Amino acid sequence: MTRSFLFVLGSGRTGGNTETLARKAAEQLPSDVEQRWIHLSDHPLPDFEDLRHDDSLPRARPRPEGTEALLLDATLHATDIVIASPLYWYSLSATAKRYLDYWDAWLETPELDFKESLRGRTLWGVTALAHSEEEVAGPLIDTLNHTAAFFPMRFGGVLLGNGTRPGHVLADEQALLRAKTFFAREAPVARYPYEDTAGGTTDETAGDTAGDSDKAGDAVLTP
Repeated sequence: MTRSFLFVLGSGRTGGNTETLARKAAEQLPSDVEQRWIHLSDHPLPDFEDLRHDDSLPRARPRPEGTEALLLDATLHATDIVIASPLYWYSLSATAKRYLDYWDAWLETPELDFKESLRGRTLWGVTALAHSEEEVAGPLIDTLNHTAAFFPMRFGGVLLGNGTRPGHVLADEQALLRAKTFFAREAPVARYPYEDTAGGTTDETAGDTAGDSDKAGDAVLTP
């Protein structure tokens, strides 16, 4: 399948550090790889309502319309989905989290076969944070890893950069260096931390979020 990247921008501003870092990484993609960029603030979703156990409603959810349909179709079209969200209170932004909440709704739409459709595709993350201690991004990384593990999808990890005011991330030389090869990495199938591998241990990269300084200096922190 020809690769197609969907960049889902979850920042509260346009052109912020997270978006800047994501675009630096995307510049390295081959010219024949399709890119689509969607800023969630331009396509707001209503608050997610979990109606799965409302007996007054049909069990099967109808196919979405409007903004939800736009995001659904873009998601299903992509081979690679990149959640580009700043680190807001140590996790995803509200708009990025709401987008993922709707994945649950799409699982309830039988005609989509959403879980099978996403199986084997690749989820990536990009985030800018104000801390120099990258370990604080652990909750965001875990959220994306565990989301990918559910399907399961491949998980390429999270590209981290440091920045507060717009443009600050351009001074993070290590982040810009990591961005050059970020999407060239081989993305393993995501696993939950409790899943055993053949050797009876959890995913061999699980320790990276715990502050392994050598690995943290590489492309990503990967749970």
